[in-house]
Amino acid sequence: MAIKYEKIGLLLHSAKFGQFVRFVLNGVLSSAIHYGIYYVLLFWTIANIAYITGYLVSFVSNFFLTSYFTFRTKPTLKRFIGFSGSHALNFGLHVVLFNIFLWLGVHELIIPLLVIGIAMMVQFFILRLVFVKKAG
Repeated sequence: MAIKYEKIGLLLHSAKFGQFVRFVLNGVLSSAIHYGIYYVLLFWTIANIAYITGYLVSFVSNFFLTSYFTFRTKPTLKRFIGFSGSHALNFGLHVVLFNIFLWLGVHELIIPLLVIGIAMMVQFFILRLVFVKKAG
C-alpha cells in the first residue's frame, strides 16, 4: 500500500503533472474569455459567428498564457506557428463538434461547455509537442 502512495506522490510532484494543472487553469481562463464573448455576441449575431469570434479573441491570450504560464517558455515565432497549427486542428474540432451538437438540438448556451471540455484534452497533448523539447 505504501508503494501506491509513493507513486501518487511522485506523480503529484512531477513536472508533467504541474504542466497539466497549469494547462487546465489556462484552459479555464481562455474558455471563460471565449464563452463570455460568445454569450455577449449572441445578442447581436448568429451562434456560429459569435462562437468563432470568441475563439479568435481567446486564441491570442491563450498563446501568451501557454508560453509564459503553462510551459514556462518564451513565446517565439516558431512556437506561435506550432501553436497556430495545433489550434487550426483544434478549431476544426470545435466547429465540427459545435455543429454536431447544434444538429442534435442541444441548447446554444450549453454547447460551448461540451465542446471545450472535449477539445481541451486533445489540445494538451498536441501543445506538449510544440512547447516542450524532448531530451536527447
